[in-house]
Amino acid sequence: MNYDGAIIHRRPYPSPNPNVSLEEITYLSDGLKVKGLMAEPIAKGNYEGIIYLRGGIQHVGMVRPARIAQFASQGFVVFAPYYRGNRGGEGRDEFAGADRQDAVNAVDVLKQNPKTNVERIHLFAFSRGGIMALWTAILRDDLTSVVTWAGVSDVIFTYNERKDMRRMMKRVIGGTPNNMPDEYRERTALFRVDEVNVPVLIIHGMLDTNVSFQQAVLLENALRENRKVYETWYFPEYTHFIPPGMNTQLVRDLTSWMKRQGI
Repeated sequence: MNYDGAIIHRRPYPSPNPNVSLEEITYLSDGLKVKGLMAEPIAKGNYEGIIYLRGGIQHVGMVRPARIAQFASQGFVVFAPYYRGNRGGEGRDEFAGADRQDAVNAVDVLKQNPKTNVERIHLFAFSRGGIMALWTAILRDDLTSVVTWAGVSDVIFTYNERKDMRRMMKRVIGGTPNNMPDEYRERTALFRVDEVNVPVLIIHGMLDTNVSFQQAVLLENALRENRKVYETWYFPEYTHFIPPGMNTQLVRDLTSWMKRQGI
């Protein structure tokens, strides 16, 4: 089993939810061993799938078991890749460089779960995961919908607006948008939004200073200009982080939205 998406190791993982089982998966992506967390309802059934694309980089924004179980409890099989170079995985996290293949290949991992309805696979992304989701939707033609919550849509814009992230981005990407423009442009999916052929839901707090609201507007404008199907849920009173009660309600609402797509 040396093909991308092949599962080469799995181990049970403690679940915070008695109705959801968790498993840590090691799979191949570009020949590298990459890890991720799988969550599925314990009850028998055939469930729609979600690829959960985390935010942050390395230990910042790491996949949280409780969050993955929360999505699975809505009636989904969920797989959340850690991305290469994290939690013992091989390779190097590249902030939407070659590591975008870890998200692309995660779809094949999810399809191998016997409870997954392989005809109904969705992408959910938070923060940095937004750019990963857009690339996955561009590079695959077997998805049902995309939800990007406070998602990055333009890596150059992120460099310019997040002074605190510049050192990391220079190190990971290899330079700045000025001296390595091609590396930054190549990561920015907005230039290929015409290849996204599934409905997109954009969720964003308008007071967000981690990923500015302008990034949601840039994505919305690109989708509209390319006559794509999309919906926006904007919240004037919220930042990057939405209070627990509203957060829980949004998870219910967005998973209901997913189930309505393509029917």
